[in-house]
Amino acid sequence: MIPITRIGMVGAGNVAARHAEVLSGFGDVKIVGIADTDPRRAETLASKHDSPAYGGYTDLLEAGGLDAVYVCVPPFAHGTPELDILACDIPLFVEKPLSLDLATAEKIADEIDRRGLPSAVGHHWRYLDILDQARELLAGRPVRLAMGHWLDKVPPVGWWLDPMMSGGQTVEQAVHVLDLARLLVGEVSMVHAVPAENRVDGEIDHATAAVMRFTDGATGLLATTCLLRHKHRVGLEVHAEGIALDLSETELVVDGERQVQDGGKAKTMVDRAFVDAVQGKEADVRAPYREALKTHRLALALARSAREREPVMLDG
Repeated sequence: MIPITRIGMVGAGNVAARHAEVLSGFGDVKIVGIADTDPRRAETLASKHDSPAYGGYTDLLEAGGLDAVYVCVPPFAHGTPELDILACDIPLFVEKPLSLDLATAEKIADEIDRRGLPSAVGHHWRYLDILDQARELLAGRPVRLAMGHWLDKVPPVGWWLDPMMSGGQTVEQAVHVLDLARLLVGEVSMVHAVPAENRVDGEIDHATAAVMRFTDGATGLLATTCLLRHKHRVGLEVHAEGIALDLSETELVVDGERQVQDGGKAKTMVDRAFVDAVQGKEADVRAPYREALKTHRLALALARSAREREPVMLDG
């Protein structure tokens, strides 16, 4: 008989539903509980996976029998759930962004390290096969210019435009692009973000442009907006000697001509790697919590720069 890994879900929104669908397709995984502050939403998702629904994560923890927990909650809800789960010595998968502030994420990272537990963060773009191809094409040719974009609409959730709940577009969305930049270009030593001046009181910046200086000397740009009616452009463009690559979640364009489609397995691979780690197998976890914290720190630095209207330096 195949040993079954029993997984609980905290949060029952769209991202949690995606993970639940993937996990339910693994023959060695069973979803044993789904918790959400909206009981109806928890019950709807739980019914699809033949699991109990809970009105809060504490009820899920008290029910016991958990081998791992996925935390898929809005930015403002991170912190206490992770620390309470870790206090039960349960491995943790956390959806980005990690938190609204750096101190909370650092405390969680320290606790994961102290307990020596498996962890992963939902940076599934790290599992794109076109990312591997991009790295091969860039071998021996350091990137000198990187240009990231997240040009999109406002997501259909009520909390997203509130900076005290979402952290803003860079933290909540463009963090995926920043993670790619770290992988293909390197660490960032300075950022200077400039928001558009048409900000609505009480809402996040609706458009931001930023420059970034990488520790190895490369320069970078990031442009974000949520003013559009549909997703216009999301991804990272990198330029090295003799080559230009444009990478999105689905496609790699080489020198503006050759198009390479991704195989579409990244969202499955990120979950499989975490389950393997929980089971004690050799696991390809590409974004453990401590690693993801580096990208989160960069996103928060950009948000701070836009807020304070001045450059922010980072440790390289």
